[in-house]
Amino acid sequence: MRVSNVTVRRRLVFVFIAGLLFLIVIMGRLGYVQFVKGEWLTGLALDSWSRNVPFEPKRGEILDRNGVGIAKNISAPTVYVVPKQVRDPAGTAQKLAAALNISEKEVYKTITKKESIVNIYPGGRKISNKKANEIRAYDLPGVFIAEDSKRHYPFGNYLSHVLGFVGIDNQGLTGLELQYDEYLSGDEGHVSFYTDVRGNRMPSLSDEYEQPTDGLDLKLTIDSKVQSIIERELDIAEATYNPDGVLAIAMDPKTGEILGMSSRPDYNPSNYREVPQEIYNRNKPVWSTYEPGSTFKIITLAAALEENKVDLQRDSIHDPGSIEVAGRKLRCWKKGGHGSETFLEVVQNSCNPGFVVLGQRLGKEKLFSYIKDFGFGEKTGIDLQGESTGILFNLDRVGPLELATTAFGQGVSVTPIQQVSAVAAAVNGGYLYTPYVAKEWLDPETGETVSRTTPDMKRRVISEDTSKQVREALETVVAQGTGKGAFVDGYRVGGKTGTAQKAVNGQYLKDNHIVSFIGFAPADDPQIVVYVAVDNPKGTLQFGGIVAAPIVGNIIEDSLPAMGVPKRKNQVEKELTWLDQPLIEIPDLKGKSRQDIHKAFYELKIETVGSGDVVIDQAPDPGLKMTVGSTIRLYMGDKTSLED
Repeated sequence: MRVSNVTVRRRLVFVFIAGLLFLIVIMGRLGYVQFVKGEWLTGLALDSWSRNVPFEPKRGEILDRNGVGIAKNISAPTVYVVPKQVRDPAGTAQKLAAALNISEKEVYKTITKKESIVNIYPGGRKISNKKANEIRAYDLPGVFIAEDSKRHYPFGNYLSHVLGFVGIDNQGLTGLELQYDEYLSGDEGHVSFYTDVRGNRMPSLSDEYEQPTDGLDLKLTIDSKVQSIIERELDIAEATYNPDGVLAIAMDPKTGEILGMSSRPDYNPSNYREVPQEIYNRNKPVWSTYEPGSTFKIITLAAALEENKVDLQRDSIHDPGSIEVAGRKLRCWKKGGHGSETFLEVVQNSCNPGFVVLGQRLGKEKLFSYIKDFGFGEKTGIDLQGESTGILFNLDRVGPLELATTAFGQGVSVTPIQQVSAVAAAVNGGYLYTPYVAKEWLDPETGETVSRTTPDMKRRVISEDTSKQVREALETVVAQGTGKGAFVDGYRVGGKTGTAQKAVNGQYLKDNHIVSFIGFAPADDPQIVVYVAVDNPKGTLQFGGIVAAPIVGNIIEDSLPAMGVPKRKNQVEKELTWLDQPLIEIPDLKGKSRQDIHKAFYELKIETVGSGDVVIDQAPDPGLKMTVGSTIRLYMGDKTSLED
C-alpha cells in the first residue's frame, strides 16, 4: 500500500520533534548536572578521595584580673594513621609501640583496621614533643603527626574547684572549664590530602588546610595576689587544726566580683583521676549548706535598724544567760550571761537572748521578709555549677520558737556564698549584687575585649544610714567584742563570729562545730568582704573568734596592701586582753641627733645606718603602730642632707 507524501512528511516532522525534545532533555540534564549539581558532586567525589588529619584549636586560656595565666596550654601532638598507606604493618607497629611504650599487638590491631584514618588511643594521644620527633624521624608511610595541645595548670592545686578541669579531648568536665566550654573550646581545623581507592596519594590534587579557630581567652575577677594569700592561710589552718574541711571566699562588696575562693580538701586539676569524685565535684563555697550560727545575726541587726526597732546606744536588756520562749530555754553561749548591756554590747558580745528580743520586735513576717530580700532561700546566681539554695522555715510553720532561733542563726540552712553576698549588701550601702567570676572575654590574637560582664544589682535591701550603723557596730565587734582576733592595725576591720552546731539525722553532734568569721575592711569604705569557715577544728576550743577570726584578719591584712588600699590611723582602738601584746605608735625621729635619741626612752629597738649625726629618714614611717620591742631603722646623715 502506497503511503501518501503528506503522511510521510507528518511522520518525519514527528520524529524530528521527538528527537529534538529528547536532545533538549539530555542537554538540560547535562547542564543541570554541570552547572547546578556540579559543585556538590565534585565535593562528594573529593570527600570520597580525601583523608582529613584534624588540627585541634587552642583552648582559650584563663587569666586572673591582672592577666596572670592560671589555666594554659602546652603542645602535645597526636599520632594518626591511614591504614591503606601503611606498607609494612608489622614493622610500623613495632616502631610505634617502642616509641609510645605501648603494646605492639594493640598497635598492629589498630593500624590494620578497615578505616580511612585512625588514631592510637590512648597511647598516641597528646604525646610529648620528644616522642613526636622520634616518630617523625622514622618517616613511616601512612603515619602522620598532628598538632594538638593539653591543658596545663601552672599553679597546681591553686583555685582548683573554681577552674575545674578538661578531659583528653579538651572538653570541659567541671568548674569554669565546663561552665564556659562553648567559648573556650574553639572549632577544629584539618589538613586534607587525596588518595585513590588503594589509598595512594593523588599527586594531581594538592593538600588543603583549614585553620582551626582558637577559643576565646577568659579573664576572671579573681585577684591572684588575694587568692595566693587565701591558699596560704587555708594550708596553715589544715596543718594547725586538722579540720574535716575549711573554705574561704573574698568578694568586692561594691560589685559582686569574687576576688578569691578556695576550700579544702583540694586537688590538682591535671591529676583529677587520682582523687575521689566527691572531692573534685564539690565546690564547697557554693555547694555546702549548714546552719550559719552567729554570722546570721548581721541580717537580724540590719532588719531591726532599718525598721527602727532598736537604738543600739540607748536601748538595753538584762541577760541572765538564757531566755524562755514557748516553754523552752534558749541559752547564751556565755554561761551566766552578760548581765545588763546595751544593744551595741549585745552585738559585740554576740548575745543570743539579745537577738531573740530583736527578732520578737520585728515579728516573723518582717524578719523573714528581710531574710529573703538579702538573698537567702534562693540561689545567688553565681556563674559556677552546683550552687545550692539552702533551707528556710516555711512561714506558715514559724512559731515563736522558730522565730527566736532564726534570729540568732539556728534552724536555717544557708550557703557560704549566700552569706557573703548578704553581708556585702549589709555593709555596701544596702545593695544586693549577683556574685560572679567571669569578668571579660578576650580575642586570643589581639587581646582585645570581645565582651565584658558588668555588675548586676538585684535590689536595694536597706538604706545607706542603716548600712553605716551596721558597719560601725561590726567594727566595734572586732575592736572590742568577740572578733578581736581579726583586728588589723592600720585598717578598720568590721565583722562577726559564728559557731554553729552540726546536725546529723536531726540530732546535734557533740563537740563538733563549724566555726566561722565574716569580716570586711575598711569599715568606712569596704573594699573586701572575707568569709572563712572551719569544719570541726581539732585540738582547740571550737569558737569562731578563736579559730576563724585570726585567719580572716591575716587575709585582710595582706590583701588590702596588695590591692593598693593604704593604711590609715582613724580606727577604733582595740580593747586589749591578757593575750595581746601592747602596741606603741612609732615616733617621728627625723631631725633628731644621736644624742637626742640616746637621752630619750623608746620601747623599741633602734638600728642605725650611716655615719652622720642627724636622722634623715626612718623605717617604718611615723604614726604606724608596732609591738613593744620591735626594731626601727634610722638612716643617719648631716643637716644639709635633711634640708635637701
